[in-house]
Amino acid sequence: MRRLVLLIIALATLLPSLAQAYDVLILQSRRDPAYEEVLSGFRSGGSVTQRVVVLADYAEVDVVRIVREDRPRMILAVGDAAVTASRTVKNLPVVSVLALGIHNKKYAPSNLTGISMFVQPERYIALFKSMNIRRVGVVYNSEKSGWYQLLAGKAAREAGIELVVREISAPHEAATQLAALSGKVDALWMLPDTTAVTRETTEAYFRFGQQNSVPVISFAPSYLGLGAAAVLEIDRVAMGQQAFALAAKLLNEMSTITPVELCKGAAVKTNPVVLQKMGLPVKLMSLQPPPPLTHRDSLQGLPEVGQLRDGSI
Repeated sequence: MRRLVLLIIALATLLPSLAQAYDVLILQSRRDPAYEEVLSGFRSGGSVTQRVVVLADYAEVDVVRIVREDRPRMILAVGDAAVTASRTVKNLPVVSVLALGIHNKKYAPSNLTGISMFVQPERYIALFKSMNIRRVGVVYNSEKSGWYQLLAGKAAREAGIELVVREISAPHEAATQLAALSGKVDALWMLPDTTAVTRETTEAYFRFGQQNSVPVISFAPSYLGLGAAAVLEIDRVAMGQQAFALAAKLLNEMSTITPVELCKGAAVKTNPVVLQKMGLPVKLMSLQPPPPLTHRDSLQGLPEVGQLRDGSI
């Protein structure tokens, strides 16, 4: 009888915890349509049990306590704030989306992986070739996008395109380095680099493009209205699906923590007025995505660059 009572007490204590356990704890930085698109893609990949915690809805969120009490099997961190909050958790895999901080090796724990906000550079190179561009100007910060600059440089050389690069350490240097590109480039490439491209520096890019009659190629459709000739926009639903495929392998124990994957889903959008003014053709049908490429694999054999800091677009 005593053993039966002890068993009932043990089950009563254990069952609530078991009932709370689920597959994925989704940490969402804030309520944002872009984040919802990614989550829509993630959920379309398959059925997993989940709980969503929107960090901006609370003054403080104790992620360690949630993990201890809910016992999820992994974390999906959506946005840079979510990645930062998840760093306190060491015993679960963390898959990140829509966060530039994922490339910050200095602060990235060994349990962090995910999908990069940087599109495979080969996609941009294909766009440049379709526009008959041969010399491309790039302003960048080595800690924010130096690793990507190495990939882009390798892809450009293989395609016979020259990248004319200018490195900066602070946003106020961007205008000077852009001016130094005058007469040396056929186009200007804006990267999602939060030192090189800020609200304060954006005007300088498009002023350079107008004064030098060269197209500006960017990464977000909002820049089309400011004068960009073309952009390569991340497909956020596809990013969510890519994240689910990665998460599914971790949940099914088919994989350990893998390198950050470059975003495979992206679409070209153009500004016809600017293209016509500059007499530039764009053969969109020829812009097929290259084979899957991971950050670590693509950096093999290349020198290391400065570590990245947190940032968001």
